[in-house]
Amino acid sequence: MITIISATNRPNSNSLNIAKKYAQLIDKQGFECKVLSLEQLPSNFISTDLYSKRSENFQQLLDEFILPAQKIVFIVPEYNGSFPGVLKIFLDAVHPDTNRGKKVALVGVSSGRAGNIRGLDHLTGVLHYLGMHILPNKLPISSVLSVLDTDGTVKEENTIKALEKQLAEFISW
Repeated sequence: MITIISATNRPNSNSLNIAKKYAQLIDKQGFECKVLSLEQLPSNFISTDLYSKRSENFQQLLDEFILPAQKIVFIVPEYNGSFPGVLKIFLDAVHPDTNRGKKVALVGVSSGRAGNIRGLDHLTGVLHYLGMHILPNKLPISSVLSVLDTDGTVKEENTIKALEKQLAEFISW
């Protein structure tokens, strides 16, 4: 199974819209996938799920989305020139051995010009430290508002082609 993580807890995020499109592309290839939006994290998980503690709600998320995943796609919005703090806290709350050796694809999302490439570099360092393997084709999606239509669907053909290309590499890797 492939898990797609929309790496923000912001409601109705552009990252979630990109994650949903990625899931459609994976489904079209005949692979099982699930989308985890960090909106689904328990509101108190900072106090209930760090430092060797585990709440039932957080464990359910791990059991459904993280433990069965052979591969993970992170859809990562740009927050203050990097990746969202909630993603770092999420990674801190998961035991490092849980994801060791898993393969990862990274997609950056920003309203600006760089597609969060700096945030993807920062996240790459963290994921390497955790023993995960990163697909070299990191996909920056710039000017995300011009890529989506008014209902949040990815409309821009070049972006869809870039997602398909990355996915083809990820599946065959």
